[in-house]
Amino acid sequence: METERSAGVIVFRDGPAGREYLLLRSASGGHWGFPKGRVEPNEDEATAALRELHEEAGIDVELVPGFREVIRYEFTRGSKPLHKEVIYFLGRARSFDVKLSGEHKDFLWASYKRTRQRLSYENAQELLDKAERFLSV
Repeated sequence: METERSAGVIVFRDGPAGREYLLLRSASGGHWGFPKGRVEPNEDEATAALRELHEEAGIDVELVPGFREVIRYEFTRGSKPLHKEVIYFLGRARSFDVKLSGEHKDFLWASYKRTRQRLSYENAQELLDKAERFLSV
């Protein structure tokens, strides 16, 4: 089975009401998740994650050292089964004015609790839990 590699960023900001996370709503399927996309040939994971974030949401972040999580799953594209590996980093937002690409139809800055409720997939909820624990130490 072919493996497809992607990279993404769990984006957060500290506001007056506390920590908020950025979620994007996919234009295809309508699910809520974190910005991510394919790692291009000769591109490292962190560079791919930052590029995809900028392409999908138009914002910049500072990556938080020491956080790197990988999720794996299988899916089918057309009739072709694929193994997906997504490497996530944690990023503190340096800008908050989200400019969505055509890949997404909505975005949300939300508290940990609300973000967790909105996430469409269990593996993304577990990823958020790890990020929240990491930031709370």
